[in-house]
Amino acid sequence: MTRPSGGSARPAGTANATVSTSGPQVTAIAAWLVPGAGHFLQGQPRKALVFAASLLLMFVLGLAFGGRLFPFQLTEPLVFLAALAEWALLLPRLVAAMAGWGRGDVVAITYEYGNAFLIAGGLMNVLVLLDAVDLAAGRKPR
Repeated sequence: MTRPSGGSARPAGTANATVSTSGPQVTAIAAWLVPGAGHFLQGQPRKALVFAASLLLMFVLGLAFGGRLFPFQLTEPLVFLAALAEWALLLPRLVAAMAGWGRGDVVAITYEYGNAFLIAGGLMNVLVLLDAVDLAAGRKPR
């Protein structure tokens, strides 16, 4: 295959790199605060909307199913890890805690499902955050 005339050779891995609208640190903080905000800052509003809607729906369903917002308890390792996962969705977690939601109804048949949704939503936001940071740092093509 021949290269068209006038084309310049680029180093490997930079063919699709573009200038991001914010740095990796700002993107990471925004993505941690609000699900999808990191991708929005990177100029991907549709992807940001899909991530925000999906993760917020998971969080709301977790609360609706009677899930618990776990406290940080170092004496209980699994409770600590669950709390860490839930805090990966910072702003929704703060709003829910201030509103008094997420007390957890242990006798509800959907209690464990609620916990699974809350924890999985937080962990998925970590993956979304890392994807947005990779976009901002130029490690991932757009």
